[in-house]
Amino acid sequence: MNEAQTEHDYIDPALKEAGWGVVEGSYIRKQYPITKGRLIGREVRERPLKADYVLQYKNTNLAVIEAKAANKYYTEGLPQAKDYAERLQLRFTYATNGLKIYQADLDEGKEGDVATFPSPQQLWEMMFPTAIEWRERLFKIPFEDRGGTWQPRYYQNNAIIKTLEAIAKGKDRILLTLATGTGKTAISFQIAWKLFQAKWNLTAKTNRYHERSPRILFLADRNILADQAFNSFNAFDEDALVRITPKDIKKKGRVPKNGSLFFTIFQSFMSGPNETPYFGEYPNDFFDFIIIDECHRGGANDESSWRAIMDYFSPAVQLGLTATPKRDVNGDTYDYFGEPVYEYSLKEGINDGFLTPFRVKEYSTTIDSYTYDPEDDVEGAIEEDKEYKEGEFNRTIEIKQREEYRVNLFMEAINQNHKTLVFCATQEHAAFIRDLINQKSKSKNSHYCHRVTADDGQRGEQHLRDFQNNEKLIPTVLTTSQKLSTGVDAPEIRNIVLLRTVNSMVEFKQIVGRGTRLFKNKAFFTIYDFVEAHKHFKDPEWDGPPLAPTIYEPKPGNDPKEVCEDCGRVNCICAKEPGEPCYVCGYEPCRCDAPKKMVKVTLSDRKVIELDSMVKTTFWSPEGKPITAQQFIKKLFNDLPALVKTEDELRKVWSMPSTRKKLLEELESKGYSDEQLDDLRKVIHGEESDLFDVLSYIAYQKNLVPRLDRAERAKIHIHSYNAEQQDFLNFVMKQYVQVGVKELDETKIKALLELRYHSIADAKEQLGDIQSIRNAFINFQQYLYSPAG
Repeated sequence: MNEAQTEHDYIDPALKEAGWGVVEGSYIRKQYPITKGRLIGREVRERPLKADYVLQYKNTNLAVIEAKAANKYYTEGLPQAKDYAERLQLRFTYATNGLKIYQADLDEGKEGDVATFPSPQQLWEMMFPTAIEWRERLFKIPFEDRGGTWQPRYYQNNAIIKTLEAIAKGKDRILLTLATGTGKTAISFQIAWKLFQAKWNLTAKTNRYHERSPRILFLADRNILADQAFNSFNAFDEDALVRITPKDIKKKGRVPKNGSLFFTIFQSFMSGPNETPYFGEYPNDFFDFIIIDECHRGGANDESSWRAIMDYFSPAVQLGLTATPKRDVNGDTYDYFGEPVYEYSLKEGINDGFLTPFRVKEYSTTIDSYTYDPEDDVEGAIEEDKEYKEGEFNRTIEIKQREEYRVNLFMEAINQNHKTLVFCATQEHAAFIRDLINQKSKSKNSHYCHRVTADDGQRGEQHLRDFQNNEKLIPTVLTTSQKLSTGVDAPEIRNIVLLRTVNSMVEFKQIVGRGTRLFKNKAFFTIYDFVEAHKHFKDPEWDGPPLAPTIYEPKPGNDPKEVCEDCGRVNCICAKEPGEPCYVCGYEPCRCDAPKKMVKVTLSDRKVIELDSMVKTTFWSPEGKPITAQQFIKKLFNDLPALVKTEDELRKVWSMPSTRKKLLEELESKGYSDEQLDDLRKVIHGEESDLFDVLSYIAYQKNLVPRLDRAERAKIHIHSYNAEQQDFLNFVMKQYVQVGVKELDETKIKALLELRYHSIADAKEQLGDIQSIRNAFINFQQYLYSPAG
């Protein structure tokens, strides 16, 4: 009896007898999805994790059952059952072969045989031994499933349940820490949905109960985040949603109070007339529940504007959402909210297959630092004995040839059709890099690269929206300084280029989080690191974004030219995106008495010619761990013999397009993607060689042979073909030398014929029928890979 038959004949009837699927509100979820399977190549994943059974009651997961066939030992599935239960944050789990049942209580560490499965109500009371009325009311509200199209991922379900449990127990400061790209907005929506449908409100914190829908505030620090949340809550009635803006308040002469879900940014709440914040126009108990998005960025420290708002609305239950684990720079946030009720790290997200893996290319160049050279042309007061380092470039010293050299390096390295973010030192630097990228790009579109910074205003916002649109290819690259480090939901991003220093691990996570979202055929994203930011990866809990931007402070003054077009005030009260902090004093606007003038250096011709660089590539193992090139080579050396035992077998497999393709697919399934193998070719200086030679070099210590040499040797052996066929095969080999082995795939035949003869009909007239052409194309490849001599 196999496992499926065991489930049908024994386990399903036992569950039904216990009331599962019979008692109202109880469900048996078979093959319950847990992980998606880690990405190990383009659309190639490790095997996803699925629980044989998850028992649900009152819209809540209560237990896992792992089943094995009746002829197997009944606790054989226990390790799996415990792993799945821990992931799902469940106390009880079961292993069975249909004949005997084994129960484990993970909280108490007790386990042993049981005669039957517990009933739904029994298991509920086992899971929640202390009855709490609001837990029952909140849990029994089903998720808003968007017409059946949305189901929570396991960690999202955990976050929602843990938050509702904390609310039901009367906790008034709650924190969730989940990596960027894991759906914090969806989580907050479902929490708000359950609170709203259950009519939970502040009276629930006392023994009084006044039946009314709660008033919920979603508070962010950037308009783009508040707008995204407002649009994501569209399942609520339209008249329940209120978007608070200073312009709207000024127009109506009062803050909006009619509604149930309010969305704003903290600058709006702070920017009232005569330095009186707008939030003071609400009673301090007006809001029942407040969601503070990216709560680590405003800071919960005593001096922050966020703290003033949160303190004023202190009666409300406050939920902080962050993508950053506790570190020195954000410890005040954790002190305010307390330890997270649930955490889900970037590492977990990648290993579960819900986030995209990443790779790092570390660049070092001969111009990473600069000391004065009399041969160079200098404009400004330079310190002759000083070594200028990364943090000072494009702030106190500017060397345009240095920037041109760096742009050339990464533009040659990236696929120029892939969406890319470039982080620069200042807004002016971002403009210069934008111009260089447009000059160097292969694209003929004048909008290929745009700058998006605080100074770009609405035009920049439109460029960002176009960039985020998956249906649009242009703009392909955005340059920025601070602005795009958070709030950019663009799944297509495949490259992040760092041309400015990253001062903290939190900031690094903030930037890297831009590339983690999944997208079709996106196997990983790449960080091109010119500033040694990769050192921030030395964090065992590597998780996700962000960092606090400087809070916008309106400039004082009476110059009529500074009258704001939106609010009509000299001292603007509009909510604006934060500007850039001064690199000297750290404030925006700058508070320096006399900022230093930029020193501009033009390198001598000799120095430009001598510019050089070195790139170090970090590889990623199928287990999701960063490994060196040497470790990657050693792993490939150990894995390859399981696929091809000898060099002769590799040669035979490689000589046929069909078997070569199958081998490449097997390599990808083991974690050796096309991109990683291409990186490996560069590491061993085999750029001009065939991938066959790279594998032979690693596995069998053979010399690397350039593709040109292989093509020249093959030409000697194709005389058995007629003149027209020889002409076509010589053309194919020319393409092979220029592009590589991918030009020898069978799927390339049509494109090659059209490139050489303009049409298939013309090709057939010269070469004969398609089958003859195909045979010639396939069979001649044996000569390319025949041994030398």
